[in-house]
Amino acid sequence: MNGESMENRKETLAAIRVAFPDGGGVVELPGGDVQSFRVDRAVLLEFARHLKTDPKLDFKLLADVCGVDYPGREARFEVVYHLASLEHGRRLRLKVPVREDDAVVPSVYGVWKAADWFEREAYDLFGIRFEGHPNLKRILCHAAFRGHALRKDYDPGQRWLLREGEQDEPAWARESQEDEDHFETQVLNFGPSHPATHGTLRTVVRLDGEVITRAEVEIGYLHRCFEKMAEGHTWNQVIPYTDRLNYCSAMMNGVGYALAVEKMLGVEAPPRAQVIRLILSELSRIMDHIIDVGANLNDLGAMTPFLYMYQAREEMYSVLEACCGSRLTMSYVRIGGLSHDLPEDFVESVRFLLKRIPKLVDEMETLITQNRIFRDRTEGIGKISADDAVDWGWTGPCLRATGVAYDVRKAYPYLGYETYDFKVPIAHAGDTYARYLVRVEEMRQSLSIVEQALARLEPGPIITDNHNVALPPKEEVYTEMESLIWHFKLIMEGMKVPAGDAYGFTEAANGELGYYIVSDGGGKPYRIKVRPPCFAIFQAFPHILEGHMVSDTVAFMSSLNVIAGELDR
Repeated sequence: MNGESMENRKETLAAIRVAFPDGGGVVELPGGDVQSFRVDRAVLLEFARHLKTDPKLDFKLLADVCGVDYPGREARFEVVYHLASLEHGRRLRLKVPVREDDAVVPSVYGVWKAADWFEREAYDLFGIRFEGHPNLKRILCHAAFRGHALRKDYDPGQRWLLREGEQDEPAWARESQEDEDHFETQVLNFGPSHPATHGTLRTVVRLDGEVITRAEVEIGYLHRCFEKMAEGHTWNQVIPYTDRLNYCSAMMNGVGYALAVEKMLGVEAPPRAQVIRLILSELSRIMDHIIDVGANLNDLGAMTPFLYMYQAREEMYSVLEACCGSRLTMSYVRIGGLSHDLPEDFVESVRFLLKRIPKLVDEMETLITQNRIFRDRTEGIGKISADDAVDWGWTGPCLRATGVAYDVRKAYPYLGYETYDFKVPIAHAGDTYARYLVRVEEMRQSLSIVEQALARLEPGPIITDNHNVALPPKEEVYTEMESLIWHFKLIMEGMKVPAGDAYGFTEAANGELGYYIVSDGGGKPYRIKVRPPCFAIFQAFPHILEGHMVSDTVAFMSSLNVIAGELDR
């Protein structure tokens, strides 16, 4: 899954060595799931620019930046950068070590705008400073929080209350802007109590009349430090937490995590389990798009199509509930497969959905797609170019609405996606209306994938028989001593994932969902860093918002499909 060929690695290394010969502060690291380099911070900025601008490299997408804490090392912290070349289909990982007493790294925001929130997150949770960052302050923890939660020596039971008057306020919001050009301006809080922000998003805007001249977003209202909790649980015990990331398509979170861990273990789920994972993932994609499109329409006042779409969503949830007994957060995935097999009427139930959902989507489109009010509210709103979208780290439907046909299922296939016949819908306007069109067509493509997958659903096991990874069957645990021992060890100690690191990524409903996993060889993760798709997307929101009307804010925000559980983790 998501591998790199040796030929690609040689070509990348040759292009790097032209500007950075051996001994130039850039050292290739052996092995690994993707090509990796240890980089001296003194040359980081120069190296980053070379990676992005050299046509032979073209690493224009900064997928993630994260910190890792190694208290036993001389250079305690490691800043890890995940890069992608969409043009050449290559991946790269950079590791920049820094000492605790000098935890400073140059900001790469001037190279990739996507570094904005990613660097703030590493600063917030590890205390690593990014020199030259335009707005380096906490992002997931509140302004009165003390310490850095993801350091290994931070007590996870510690609590810091946010009191009245301690909330974050942008410096520019306190400045007066009344002059002959802006006779009367005002600062407005849009959310978190606004119905369209769902209690979890706050945007501070400066208005000149009804035109937004400046904006800044505050997030973290739903932050529960999933990554810290994961360090205290066994590998399989993390799965219920992954389901609570994007809870509108929970199955896809668990599948992505399981594939990342299986990648490190060198284990594959049985064919039947892979097909089931794919079917339920594509149904989850449809459900997620229904939430986004339906909520967007509802926020704009179109209640009727919202109800049409929710009917389809509820019927899909009934199928998921029949599989695992739960509707919203399923916890159905296991490392190496699934918790148990499908109900007997699964195929029949899914075939009913394949007939039912297209009619409901058609009815919604009849009401909306050519509706003059809807088009007036969405066309030209929240517009972004393809180059800017990549620079901000956008992926998924939001990126494809700018004309970039990047889809992990096609570029780095997993679960056998390369054997399925489906198209990657794109639009070119890059606005709210284009994002709507892409999601609607993706629903239809997902239905086609599900139909093909049903034809491949053959009898067989639904979890690996490798008992270093998966629990033995209950009947064997009750009757065989060896199986009882395996059961005991897996429950009490957890599976042992080989020491090392890997980045696994899938095409979730919002875009590239990545899990950067570091293992020390024990029964629990040493570090899990989630790359949430809407985190990169939403950081561009306040910048694009400038020049829009207040009324445009709802239409634009809803089209980005910001799910707070995924955003804040």
